[in-house]
Amino acid sequence: MARITRKELKSDHFALEVEHTLTFFEEHREQLLKYAIGAVVLVLLIVGYLFYSRHQHTIREEALARAIQVQEAPVGQQGAPGTLSFPTQDAKDQEANRVFTQVMTDYPGSSEGEVARYYLGAIKADEGKLAEAETYFKKAADQGDKNYASLAKLSLAQIYLTDGRNSEAEKTLRDLMDHPTVFVSKEQATFTLARMLIATKRPAEARKLLDPLRAVPGVVGQIALNLYNEMPPQ
Repeated sequence: MARITRKELKSDHFALEVEHTLTFFEEHREQLLKYAIGAVVLVLLIVGYLFYSRHQHTIREEALARAIQVQEAPVGQQGAPGTLSFPTQDAKDQEANRVFTQVMTDYPGSSEGEVARYYLGAIKADEGKLAEAETYFKKAADQGDKNYASLAKLSLAQIYLTDGRNSEAEKTLRDLMDHPTVFVSKEQATFTLARMLIATKRPAEARKLLDPLRAVPGVVGQIALNLYNEMPPQ
């Protein structure tokens, strides 16, 4: 028997693999084509969803941006040509309520919808409608992303303080201290709680909160010192 070189062995092995592959394809042509078509359809569906999702996200962002423009528009003065302004605060509040409510109802479950809900709570608080503001803030705290939820909780704490619900305010503020966010830092929650403790004649507890912050350089340390000086001597 003639010797088979390594090169020939490789060639024969390659030819055999090709033959097996072709045979398999012939026997399973319909099944393979079906899977291939299914994969293409799946890719198209994913691409279509991503495009649609991005498009919808852009629409929601634009709607929220227009609502925020209303909230930030000046009152009682004519702005530059093409800019938004309102003759009275009441007119501005009415329009702000309308546009934020529309964003909230048109895009439920979205981050933009929950941001709109937070703004509605802030508007109601500014109008002195604290019960309505509390309802908005509670839902924003429960359903919004963690940053706006923390703002809603801070606003809730202020409402609790205004209503004399000090224990609820303290619980909310301590939760914010334990779970700081980009929008509400641990220091901010601590200062708010310290002010509450000072106002409710609990200076010893306020000092305990402020002592570690007095040595922090910069604004944080300065605020802590100022609050410390507001308390009566020990």
